[in-house]
Amino acid sequence: MIAHLRGELAFTGDRWVVIDVAGIGYKVYVTQPALQVLAHPKEPVKLFTHMVVREDAITLFGFMHQSELEMFGILIGVSGIGPQTALTLLSQIGIEEFAMAIINEDEKALTRISGIGAKSAKRLILELRDKMKKISQTMLSGDLHRTVPAVHDAVSALISLGFAEKESRDAVTDAALALKSPTVQELIKAALVKMKDR
Repeated sequence: MIAHLRGELAFTGDRWVVIDVAGIGYKVYVTQPALQVLAHPKEPVKLFTHMVVREDAITLFGFMHQSELEMFGILIGVSGIGPQTALTLLSQIGIEEFAMAIINEDEKALTRISGIGAKSAKRLILELRDKMKKISQTMLSGDLHRTVPAVHDAVSALISLGFAEKESRDAVTDAALALKSPTVQELIKAALVKMKDR
């Protein structure tokens, strides 16, 4: 089992990167937010990895943070959710927002994710609700319950201003990770700066 990789970024693709570790290139599938960060790497690059072994392939999935790797492991344990679907899910919604959608049984938030229909959303809620309640305090930040409603409100505000939903969610999530217990106004301001810089 390959638990993590540290090396130089060799190339990037549509949903993957190649990390050069001592002359060996490892192809690793990553989330879209990770791909954006890795496009301008701070050397060396480090990714926490999950290895999937099948008869016809060995595939690596990589994450910038240990908490994302843990959430990925939880997601692929849900019936009907494979590694690529889990990666797509983590590309489109932050783990804090996802956990709160599960805890609050918010099917609408889940079905906004491409590849997740009403049936899959119900299955995710059914299988993960109790688990999310148990791990939310340890795996996610202690400010989860205060931060997530502010994230939701900030994303909604940016969408109402005419920004795209995915761009707004990505920028607000990045801002929330960088700030401690931010207000809605602080999140909007920081997200606007991040979108301007992209």
